[in-house]
Amino acid sequence: MIRLALISDIPQIMQLVKEVVPVMRASGNLQWDDTYPNPQVFEQDINEIQLWVAAIDNEIAGVTAITTEQYPEYAQAGMDINEEAIVTHRLAVSPRYQGRGIAASLMQQAEVLALERGIPLLRVDTNSQNTATQRLFPKMGYEFKGEITLQFRPGLKFVCFEKRLPTQK
Repeated sequence: MIRLALISDIPQIMQLVKEVVPVMRASGNLQWDDTYPNPQVFEQDINEIQLWVAAIDNEIAGVTAITTEQYPEYAQAGMDINEEAIVTHRLAVSPRYQGRGIAASLMQQAEVLALERGIPLLRVDTNSQNTATQRLFPKMGYEFKGEITLQFRPGLKFVCFEKRLPTQK
């Protein structure tokens, strides 16, 4: 079940992060650590009504923020950051639930919101070491746009993808 996250979900979301970070780091993906993402980041996402969770049997199996926030660095990949887009951030699935299509379901929620809001452009970025998402995004119709660096995550490289939905007439 995909639903908006609640403040009461934060302990389970942080448990998910605690499970995910060692797996990420073991594969060379240093995008997340002990300081990011933190409860305050998720609380802000919840307050802005942009944090979504995938729940299975009342347990948080996956999480993502679905926003319109584009990093200025997206321009490094040739993307026009002045064009409104739905952007997926902080996508994670508990290792206990991987392989069940949860990430794809959360990405699909971004498309649902894009259609509801009449925004035909979707964007996402991921750490250059995250091979799982780099395989997932093209399967979901996203096109590789380029590699960037992010000022707030120094020393890391990220790859950007975007998808254009058919416009409604």
